[in-house]
Amino acid sequence: MDSAEIIGQLDAAADEAVFPELNNGYYYAVDARLHAYRDARRWALIVETVGYSPRAGNLTDVLHVFGNCLTGGEPGFENGDFLDRIDNWDEIEDADEPETFRGTPIVIRGRRLETAAEVGDDLVDVFRRLAPEHRELLLADEAELRRRIPADLPEIMRLDAWHHPVDELPSESTTFRQLADVLATGDRERYAPDMPPNTHWSHWPESGTL
Repeated sequence: MDSAEIIGQLDAAADEAVFPELNNGYYYAVDARLHAYRDARRWALIVETVGYSPRAGNLTDVLHVFGNCLTGGEPGFENGDFLDRIDNWDEIEDADEPETFRGTPIVIRGRRLETAAEVGDDLVDVFRRLAPEHRELLLADEAELRRRIPADLPEIMRLDAWHHPVDELPSESTTFRQLADVLATGDRERYAPDMPPNTHWSHWPESGTL
């Protein structure tokens, strides 16, 4: 393995519009997480982007999956990588006022969550307030993460915040060049960020605006 091979796959994904875009106009950004996996022969990278899509009518965790050892599908995402989180959507969205909250508890993965939100609040604001306390329910569990990568591939790094590229290829991003070096060598110290994280939803004001 070498870092050029890894960053080349990520650049190709960006060219094909299957690299994670936190400013996606169809999804209001809510949360994100990155997972890096490797051993002596194999590497994989999964970037989760949780977002609210009014068109799809759900809060969805999209897994962007890359690697040289995928057990199914191509680098990027496929239909099975879109993980809807809200179990009772018809109960929480106001039918008369779309994209607003009806005030009922939100059910995520069978868990009924009470919120401090008010009737009529924008749903995107309700979901963003869920993230700090309930983010593990929003993000992928181990079975979901391992759907397209080998079950025995060690996870060597997990990031809850990083500097994501803005209008540039992964190869032009210090973050992803360093991550490619980590994946190629196994040396975690190759990841030494020199820019502040920007993955919090507040950094992506154009998300969900289409």
